[in-house]
Amino acid sequence: MDLWFETALLPTGWAERVTVRIAEGRIAAVLADSDPTLGAERHRAAIPGLGNVHSHGFQRGMAGLSERRGRPDDDFWSWREIMYRFLDRLTPDDIAAITAQAYVEMLETGYTRVGEFHYLHNDVDGARYADPAETAGAIVHAAGQAGIGLTLLPVFYAHSDFGGREPKPGQRRFLSSLDSFAELVEASRAKLPADAVLGVAPHSLRAVTPEELAAVTALTSGPIHIHAAEQTGEVAACEQWSGARPVEWLLHNAGVDQRWTLIHATHLNHAETDRLARSGAVAGLCPVTEANLGDGIFPAERYLATGGRLATGTDSNIQIDAAAELRAIEYSQRLSLRRRAILADEDASVGETLFGAALAGGGQALGVTTGIAPGAPADIVSLDMDHPSFAGASADTLLDRWIFAGRPGAIDCVWRAGTLQVSRGRHRASEAIANHYHKILERLLG
Repeated sequence: MDLWFETALLPTGWAERVTVRIAEGRIAAVLADSDPTLGAERHRAAIPGLGNVHSHGFQRGMAGLSERRGRPDDDFWSWREIMYRFLDRLTPDDIAAITAQAYVEMLETGYTRVGEFHYLHNDVDGARYADPAETAGAIVHAAGQAGIGLTLLPVFYAHSDFGGREPKPGQRRFLSSLDSFAELVEASRAKLPADAVLGVAPHSLRAVTPEELAAVTALTSGPIHIHAAEQTGEVAACEQWSGARPVEWLLHNAGVDQRWTLIHATHLNHAETDRLARSGAVAGLCPVTEANLGDGIFPAERYLATGGRLATGTDSNIQIDAAAELRAIEYSQRLSLRRRAILADEDASVGETLFGAALAGGGQALGVTTGIAPGAPADIVSLDMDHPSFAGASADTLLDRWIFAGRPGAIDCVWRAGTLQVSRGRHRASEAIANHYHKILERLLG
């Protein structure tokens, strides 16, 4: 199959009259300055699909349910109690339906692969299902329904706080022993389609001991993701436990390297920022969720200037929009530093800088090759050049227009592994998946 674009963003930059040849879900050839072949689909502007490095799919179902002020000091920790109450009623079928809706929205906004940070393993009473990967199977089913690429990250969670403290009742659906987690990982592996990636995710330094962290990360040669330094309370508790801040502790003790993604890493001092940048790890930023929870602002200017790698995720899925995540990274810096165009070099496009960083960082974090290039998965997004956001646009302003001035509908088509999943801005199965989602939420919340 051939796709032909008037302009396309290649690893070398924007190119004109580009033919992308696809075979068995991957890009077989890319030909610039070419005429469309007989039967080629013709489109206007193409960009690579992005990787969403951090999602809790089931939380899409509680979006908007925590916006009522419950106490004067509402924060992440009070939001977490609402989340615990919501997940207590979910069946594997519920998880699949809610997650499928989230994945449809990801594809419609330009994400073509998701890192599912999957920790809802147990039945409502805390016991393992007869199939230890029952809920992992629900995630795989949702990804198959939506057609999104999947990097599954089973989460190890054993404790309520630093120092191996006993878990709380609300955490019973997350918990594993080292032995049962190893069984879960292998049972999950058996359910994955051929192009999926399997990693592991020690939930956080709150939820694992150092010995458990070492054992869990030894289970994979693939990606390793961990929550780190999301809230100031977490940083203070880690210092009390270990004498070090969370990211500082990980960098000194956990062998953090290119396989690691530190989710959030919001509260860093200068030394942590510089050392994390040099480690080769990815900072998985979720600025829309981080803003919603009042977490804080990642030091992106210093981090990128030091050579750091970043990617974006939708985390709680309160709003799913790839451009919104990229925009929020830059805007948070502007609000904090009271300047403009912060995350780009002089005379460079902020949109292209952010997009390029998130594309590369997302591929690294999710264990896949990215970009419109031979050998990469055929994960391609076309922009709707008739959309008002692109009126009068040239190639060198397209990404700035999409990220900073775009509205819903700016994306036309999305191909995932060469299969058209989104056309004219709508997912092929959006109506059926949304109808099922409505029925599930009406039952859960009615």
